[in-house]
Amino acid sequence: MKIIDFRFRPNTPEIINGIKNSSMFKATCEAIGFDKRVPQPLPEIVADLDRRGVELCVVSGRDCETTYGFPANNNSILEFCRAYPNKFLGFWGIDPHKGMDAVREVEHVIKDLGMRGIATDPYLAHCPPSDARYYPIYAKCVELGVPVFVTTAPPAQVPRAIMDYIDPRQIDVVARDFPELILIMSHGGYPFVNEAIFACMRNANVYMDLSEYELAPMADVYVDALNKMIGDKVIFASAHPFIEQADAIEIYKNLNISEEVREKVMYKTAAKILGIDKGVSFNTTKPMAPNGFNNAKFPLPFQPFAPMGR
Repeated sequence: MKIIDFRFRPNTPEIINGIKNSSMFKATCEAIGFDKRVPQPLPEIVADLDRRGVELCVVSGRDCETTYGFPANNNSILEFCRAYPNKFLGFWGIDPHKGMDAVREVEHVIKDLGMRGIATDPYLAHCPPSDARYYPIYAKCVELGVPVFVTTAPPAQVPRAIMDYIDPRQIDVVARDFPELILIMSHGGYPFVNEAIFACMRNANVYMDLSEYELAPMADVYVDALNKMIGDKVIFASAHPFIEQADAIEIYKNLNISEEVREKVMYKTAAKILGIDKGVSFNTTKPMAPNGFNNAKFPLPFQPFAPMGR
């Protein structure tokens, strides 16, 4: 089975130490015993990916400098992508508080550095995804044809995190305002399970991963929806190194979903988002529409009643 992991950070010493020492995740790391995670050199990590059948990993950056005073980790993302361009695809972390500098940064990293998307953390930025500060960033992403990865579930221990800002109804607003923008909700909008499912179902440009919450309370609702409603809208993501990738893969091997849906989740839908299903090279430094979706008409995967307006 071919695999694309849409949320993976290599467990190099720099990444492990950066997570443990960050003001955002220090308490979380202590709560889950993250200090026991074993760092590895990058070549060893890539060899493990090959052994597991993982063809590609999306590595996403984070920039929460304005709200938490912690430097962005984007340079590490760039280093991974340059070291193994056929294994890692970068999504650059963006701080919406940086205004037009953030918009210009988006253009630079897509056009000049070969990043394949943008990553945002509204609950850490302390402004919801539908906040006006994000809209110039979204518009630039539409112009460049790249998706936006939105973290939509905060660890319980993150200080000053605001749950309202992970509500999938916020993503629904953005999806309606930017129908050409591909939006990916990471962590499944948990605990807003039904809202996340409905946002994916009614917006053809919205996808999600379920990383870290596949076995959480109410996860059976995700599984039921995968089989009946949103089999084309969920992508595999491990959240490594918070979750060991091998363990995450094993969870999906045992999920009570059809083999057809499993193949879509583990590879096909992510390949569609990234343009791989169209034979587009992913080792590039030029902007590209990631999936040919711009200006396209999207069929809803499941339509129990007429589509509603905002």
